[in-house]
Amino acid sequence: MRLHRNLVFAVIDALHLIFNEGEYADKVIEKVLKYDKRWGARDRAFIAETTYDIVRWKRLYTEIAEAHEPYTRPHLFRLFGVWCVLRGIKLPDWKQLDGTPERRIKGRFDELSKIRKYRESVPDWMDELGEKSLGNELWTKEIAALNQQAEVILRTNTLKIPKPQLQSFLAKEEIETETLKGYPDALKLKERKNVFTTEAFKDGLFEVQDASSQLVAPYLEVEPGQRVIDACAGAGGKTLHLASMMQNKGQLIALDIYESKLKKLKIRARRNGVHNVETRVIDSNKVIKKLHNSADRLLLDAPCSGLGVIKRNPDSKWKLEPEFIDRIMGVQQDILQNYSKMLKKGGQMVYATCSILPQENTEQVKKFLASEAGKEFELVREQNVYAFQSGFDGFYMALLKKL
Repeated sequence: MRLHRNLVFAVIDALHLIFNEGEYADKVIEKVLKYDKRWGARDRAFIAETTYDIVRWKRLYTEIAEAHEPYTRPHLFRLFGVWCVLRGIKLPDWKQLDGTPERRIKGRFDELSKIRKYRESVPDWMDELGEKSLGNELWTKEIAALNQQAEVILRTNTLKIPKPQLQSFLAKEEIETETLKGYPDALKLKERKNVFTTEAFKDGLFEVQDASSQLVAPYLEVEPGQRVIDACAGAGGKTLHLASMMQNKGQLIALDIYESKLKKLKIRARRNGVHNVETRVIDSNKVIKKLHNSADRLLLDAPCSGLGVIKRNPDSKWKLEPEFIDRIMGVQQDILQNYSKMLKKGGQMVYATCSILPQENTEQVKKFLASEAGKEFELVREQNVYAFQSGFDGFYMALLKKL
């Protein structure tokens, strides 16, 4: 691989914004890719994937490179040098990479790879929490799986097109996909490509949605004609999936505390040809009270630590703090206690998170069922989805029924 100076400098700029300015990796990549309109798909992929790689292995690389915060440009070039050496990429004759100690880098890598927190590049507190919560064996397997690059998975919008037809549409646009057993609407890209520029995307024939996330809507067992509430809808990935399963029939109410996210949902719904969705901002308790005992189905896709989606958000390893997990667990229990009142007798509710921690998942459900608000509910079934088993995001889902 021949390294091009302007592409490498773009990576260094991106790392500075992520590590020193605290910006989110996906937003930074978006910004940096606009530097030069002449960059082709391969150039853009190099910038995005190299940046994400160095972010993913930040702790390991900084330890090897002996680089410390705040990271100066020479520090960032040292990290880039480590990335090159460990990938067997020949270092160019640039002054920024002068004196990169290749043999020492390899030796240090072998040494540090024996220690999990360095090998998997996680903060001390996260490694301790993972082992304490999941046990040594499960945490070791899971964090290794979560450090693999996420695959690009599409969800067919069955309101507009059957999956085989979508596959051939995409093939005409030179995007090859394969089906996934056990995921009826999913297609996996054989090779990473920008799918957002395709006609198929513009026509609302698919959404990009991880395979594990695609398990949540079916878990709720919705039917056309029901009143369904998605109480933490966000930008609506699961809302749109529910709408397609309802065949656009019935009423689907999407709630969120952020109006900006619901605005994005409206745009996506229009593109998807979804017209049974109504959005409501939760700006007071009245919004929830008005819906008490009214829903046939209720989805609580609760805010969480996001430890199950590190594959696609590697920078979250460095942004997440232990205090946040304690705080979000309080929010999760509040949501279970208060939002569950929107479900009518005989109705079903799914509590879901993109976390792998039992204290955010099964323990929250147990706590709810043991409370006054949960005494009318029973647990029908629950499922832990682990990345090391599925190859996709880590997730949790519990189906509860109101008696």
